[in-house]
Amino acid sequence: MNTELINQLSDQLGPNGLPYSIPLHPNLVHLTLGLFIIGITFDIVGALFPFQKWVFKFFAISVERENLFDVGWYNMVGSSVITCFTVAAGFYEMLLAQPPADIKSAWGFQAMDTMIWHGVGGVLLLTIIIGMTVWRGYQRFVTRRDEEKQVQWRYLIAGVTVMFIMYLHGTLGAQLAAEFGVHNTADSLLRLGKDLNTMFN
Repeated sequence: MNTELINQLSDQLGPNGLPYSIPLHPNLVHLTLGLFIIGITFDIVGALFPFQKWVFKFFAISVERENLFDVGWYNMVGSSVITCFTVAAGFYEMLLAQPPADIKSAWGFQAMDTMIWHGVGGVLLLTIIIGMTVWRGYQRFVTRRDEEKQVQWRYLIAGVTVMFIMYLHGTLGAQLAAEFGVHNTADSLLRLGKDLNTMFN
């Protein structure tokens, strides 16, 4: 975004370049990741349940296969909902970002390239997560409603593939914070020549 326009807001922005002390996007990202990964993991455990039943018996854990699939379903729904807020917060915070223009990331991208790829990837992941949730719901309530195994193997393989895409996408976000210092409070204060030892006492 135009630096002059951001400077008009400078009185309202903190040392991290945002009008609030803790960036929202990185925190919401971890909810997105956690809910999606837990959802797929519990569906995998539910799909493999006949092979793992002895493990639960050994530890005297009372588990029903249906409950594992319930956890998978509700976590996918939660992931879809929270990801809408994750992407919205990401775009808002990206508009206020003022990364250095003369640095390249470990992947060889400059800040603007990294932000564009991360932003486009975020919208793509939001679409995929919602699509996966619809697919999961269709299996739960329509095609596999009366079956013991609620999910198809191709759904689980797709979920694991999405996790790998999330890893690549998350690496771009980590580069924005760590290498470009985007909304990184400590990085911003160091650039201003402040002493962190006295700032956070």
